[in-house]
Amino acid sequence: MRVPALVLLALVASPALADESPAAFSAVPIPEGQVAMATAAVDGLVADVLRRTGVPGMAVAVVEDGKVLLARGYGVRVVGKPDPVDPATVFQLASVSKSVAATVVATEVAAGRVAWDTPMATLLPWFALSDPRASALLTVGDLFAHRSGLPDHAGDRLEDLGFDRHAVLERLRLLPLDGFRDSYAYTNFGLTAAAEGVATAAGKDWATLSDEAIYQPLGMTHTSSRFADYMAEADRAIPHMRRDGAWAPLAQRDPDAQSPAGGVSSSAEDMAKWMTLVLGEDGAAGAPRIASAALMPALTPQSVSGPPEAAVDRPGFYGYGFNVGVSGSGRTLFGHSGAFYLGAATCFYLVPSARTGIVVLSNAQPIGAVEAVAIAFTDLVQFGRVTRDWLDTLTPLFAHLSAPVGRLAGARPPAAPEPAAPDAAYLGSYANDYFGPAEVTGKQGGGLVLTLGPGRVAYSLEHWTGDTFAFEPRGENAPDGSRSAVSFVRDGDKAAAMTVELYDEDGLGTFRR
Repeated sequence: MRVPALVLLALVASPALADESPAAFSAVPIPEGQVAMATAAVDGLVADVLRRTGVPGMAVAVVEDGKVLLARGYGVRVVGKPDPVDPATVFQLASVSKSVAATVVATEVAAGRVAWDTPMATLLPWFALSDPRASALLTVGDLFAHRSGLPDHAGDRLEDLGFDRHAVLERLRLLPLDGFRDSYAYTNFGLTAAAEGVATAAGKDWATLSDEAIYQPLGMTHTSSRFADYMAEADRAIPHMRRDGAWAPLAQRDPDAQSPAGGVSSSAEDMAKWMTLVLGEDGAAGAPRIASAALMPALTPQSVSGPPEAAVDRPGFYGYGFNVGVSGSGRTLFGHSGAFYLGAATCFYLVPSARTGIVVLSNAQPIGAVEAVAIAFTDLVQFGRVTRDWLDTLTPLFAHLSAPVGRLAGARPPAAPEPAAPDAAYLGSYANDYFGPAEVTGKQGGGLVLTLGPGRVAYSLEHWTGDTFAFEPRGENAPDGSRSAVSFVRDGDKAAAMTVELYDEDGLGTFRR
């Protein structure tokens, strides 16, 4: 899911900078005890957001100086049941997985097995971009910084159709590119490709590497990069979607195909250990640390993710898997948000100059609720007060995540449509290099069905006008109310091709008979 720009560009800095460094100087001091005051306010912040949104459950952890100041659950794991959320309740992290993945890569960088600038061609020779010159130069860091030139959310539609990780990554070579290293476009599968390359260099699959490099050494006993492990957890938060003003468990997202970018599951307790690692503080006895030289590149600006629109605007940056920015106090911050439309919203925010951070996990589709809690906490840490009503501020910015897609969404069918050809004109098999085969078959009693992908995703086609039909997509990237068009091109009495508008974002949506 796409996360609003305000959230994406809000956050990052180096924990290595001391307060006396000119580059770390803030004219807004943090008095002793202010982090404790902010932590004491968390219960009230969460209660207010849950009351106003109805979000079923949240879990929060706060760390400072390597100590866990708070780890607490609120609400329930699933609506209609009494099971409470607790600090060990496991949530799907969605795109917070990207930051976790960056720390896994940093351990491999520290071990000397890879570098952030290792060429992908040496790690995954079968992976390529559409431009051979870009492919030859492409590095692990380019993909973790979203500066490869791949289009926004490249490959996500393939995942929706049931393609596995390898099949999606192979097909990315067919996508048009924007400027290599001079453009920013957020992708799940670009970062996943880089992670696959690092895992290959380590001689392990990504989930095993993550477990051995980070989760086991930190004692993150309820954290995994495998969907099956999340589903096996007894203390598991169930995803919820909002329908007609009420929250309900309606769908379950399986993100294994993009696990490095969105497939981690974890608890507030475990994420507290991870935040301590990123902040460079000493955690539990024997807990590992990552060499600063390996992790620092991930925590520093690598791409301009939020170019200023006015001279007074602060720009936003992306490191390697982390959002990077400067707050109104002049302090550098870093963090990330995660969002599944099908029912997960998460975030973490770190204030390294205060050696503190917060993670907020929820079992509800993204509406800005977790960010409202976390940003209010960082306000209290930096200013001693909450600077605005963050839920009111963020709610409209998150509305697009639930907005229907497709040019026919919300449109009324033509009052006097042009007639379609007989169903037989459209029936048959079609092919597309990127999206694979498609079939148009008939329904008993008349009408057409479009079936796509290895997942055999089937859509009922309803006549719109002439050779254009409508269908209602569903899933992670097609919110309720979405309606897209299928436009056939006939050669005589048979259709020669069809363009599926939903899949034509990059000009690759035409299937030929």
